[in-house]
Amino acid sequence: MVGFARTLRAAGVPADHERTQAMLEAAVHLGAADREAVYWAGRLTMCAGPDDLPRYDRCFAAYFGGDRPGPGRPAPVVTVVRHTLAPDGDGSSGDASREALAATAGRTEVLRHRDVARMTPAELAEVHRMIGLLRARREPRRSRRFAPSTRGRLDPRRTMRETLRRGGEIARLRRRSRRVRPRRVVLLVDVSGSMAPYADTLLRFAHALVRCEPRATEVFSVGTRLTRVTPALRHRDPGAAMREVSAAVPDWRGGTRLGEELKRFLDSGSTARGAIVVIASDGWERGDPSLLGRQMARLSRLAHRVVWANPHKGHEGYEPLTGGMRAALPYVGAFVAGHSLAAFEELAERLSHA
Repeated sequence: MVGFARTLRAAGVPADHERTQAMLEAAVHLGAADREAVYWAGRLTMCAGPDDLPRYDRCFAAYFGGDRPGPGRPAPVVTVVRHTLAPDGDGSSGDASREALAATAGRTEVLRHRDVARMTPAELAEVHRMIGLLRARREPRRSRRFAPSTRGRLDPRRTMRETLRRGGEIARLRRRSRRVRPRRVVLLVDVSGSMAPYADTLLRFAHALVRCEPRATEVFSVGTRLTRVTPALRHRDPGAAMREVSAAVPDWRGGTRLGEELKRFLDSGSTARGAIVVIASDGWERGDPSLLGRQMARLSRLAHRVVWANPHKGHEGYEPLTGGMRAALPYVGAFVAGHSLAAFEELAERLSHA
């Protein structure tokens, strides 16, 4: 069910955590072993509008196979023809028999696992659209600060102020409880030349994070300079947000001085204190790797958790051999990939429950 929910999210259906939980409860109630019951449990809980219905039908047919039990347009069918050798093994085209296999594959599922650096402009635009639909809401946590409430601890200050306004007569006891807010996420995106194939997609992922939790997300670009791009990413339209980021960042496709920029970031204030800090970079450090190691040690002591997203980690056979990566890894809580839509979905899921 969770995998099906991920497929729906990738297709643009708003299958967030709450809707997924509702689908699971509905499926248990209707009968999880009944395919039609699962279909209607998901359709009634996952779809938010008429546009979601055909996407849901296509995803259901692709994920569970066979004809869907409900109405809707048919899923796109990709016919794959495989040439096989004849039983006598001579391999000639005249004697070879052909076996036609029909396979149903969702285009979205194919794009989810492809490297964004190797996509065509049309495929990349489709992936960017799906990243814009990511819902990366975070689990709320109790803050140290209090807020007025009808239940909880007695609030002596508010109670006393109201008592004084009433001439010393206690009419009502005021109470307070701890505030509930999502944990803050700080994202540092490497925009140097070596990260050029991934920087735009990573910033669009950052835009999705800002859109979901605008008051609990901060985004900086790092290269040869540290630039705060959170205000630009608060624009509702992803294209307009990217244009504003492009205008704000002066060091696109330049060098990389992660150690110096991370030191500037940590010296500038307590943005990282108690937050989940995500560094999206390939670790090609042109500065002193030992400086980067010292700043990562500072960061690991301040932050709640440090996550490093390296696009090359998703490639088979990759090993973190660069000086920057070797200096940073001892202080990283999670080392994840950041090269495909599936990797971004996993990262968003990790941030939601960190």
